[in-house]
Amino acid sequence: MAAAGGEPGTATDVGDEAFQVFYTEVKQIEKRDSVLTPKQQIERLTRPGASYFNLNPFEVLQLDPEITDDEIKKRFRQLSILVHPDKNQDDPERAQKAFEAVDKAYKLLLDSEQKKRAVDVIHAGKEYVEHTMKEKKKQLKKEGKPTVVEEDDPELFRQAVYKQTMKLFAELEIKRKEREAKDMHERKRQREEEIEAQEKAKREREWQKNFEVQTWKIYCSFVLSQV
Repeated sequence: MAAAGGEPGTATDVGDEAFQVFYTEVKQIEKRDSVLTPKQQIERLTRPGASYFNLNPFEVLQLDPEITDDEIKKRFRQLSILVHPDKNQDDPERAQKAFEAVDKAYKLLLDSEQKKRAVDVIHAGKEYVEHTMKEKKKQLKKEGKPTVVEEDDPELFRQAVYKQTMKLFAELEIKRKEREAKDMHERKRQREEEIEAQEKAKREREWQKNFEVQTWKIYCSFVLSQV
């Protein structure tokens, strides 16, 4: 995993103002969770910025990291029914995308290894914010100022953790895609080498065959010339 304090890639460099708007919208939707309609769930899972949000499977399913497998299954059933394309024939394309996001998150969380990785990312985000708070307080104390930081407010602390967690998920996704592209390039290179080796072997066989034919013709000509 990338270091929690590392600078995210350019693809994750979400402006603070834009992110704050996005975060506020997410939290407003989460507060209405118990009465969300299928249309609202589809909007939540497909609106601009969802590509970042949907990297966290717990956020997609609106679950806490400590959730049990049975609760994950129950939540998947609830959400999948709400956003299923067959239930939303007035907006089938976005419903399909929403359903795919829910299905992907569900499968990730049922995989114990993938679930642990997601939990680790969330914990790393929290630990990074806590470390940053300690450093800020240490600096304030050194300067003789009150050791109060904005993250002391529980809501601002949650926002900071949410923001850092999103950046970590995005950073990991970027690295995954980079590895995937590198692997694909390596497989392509190996395949090209295999094709070249096969073509070279074919050319050598053809040369050897032609050589043998020409040698035989020369031999026959020589024999006939001696008759």
